[in-house]
Amino acid sequence: MYPFVRLGIEIALARGAPPLPIDGVHVSSHTCLPWDLDLWWELNNGRTLSLYDLGRIPLMMRTGIMAALRRNGWGVTIAGSAVRYRRRVRAFHRVELRSATIGRDARFFYIHHAMWRHGDALSAGVFRAAVTGPDGIVPTDRLAAALGAPDWSPPLPDWVAAWSAAEQIRPWPPVP
Repeated sequence: MYPFVRLGIEIALARGAPPLPIDGVHVSSHTCLPWDLDLWWELNNGRTLSLYDLGRIPLMMRTGIMAALRRNGWGVTIAGSAVRYRRRVRAFHRVELRSATIGRDARFFYIHHAMWRHGDALSAGVFRAAVTGPDGIVPTDRLAAALGAPDWSPPLPDWVAAWSAAEQIRPWPPVP
């Protein structure tokens, strides 16, 4: 089940936190609970994605993205992700999650998440997010303008640009 109670707590904490610039880093702490575990008694990969949600939504609140979405009747959807796992997260481990908007192209904005524990990087993921409206995907220049930062367009890190380019040539519909 989706962690709605945990999300509610994160939303309440974000409401009381100071605003962040569009490229600011939102930091949150999370505990791996028994229902987050897989058969090997470590954080389930699907739950990792849900915990990333618990960083992404408050990040979007604090940077003003959520307010811009509401003002314009837009939504947001994750259009792709790439996650790298390097260290195990076990029951009751407390992790620090760092979330940041790292750039945009014409169609998507990109968010990076990283989980840390005791100075070690545990996992990291990059997510491409699409702003959606009644007519489909909203160009990111409209989002930047709605945020009052029409010139915000930092170059994507090379590895993100390469991943995005690879996604463009990936076959769709998928080949079995």
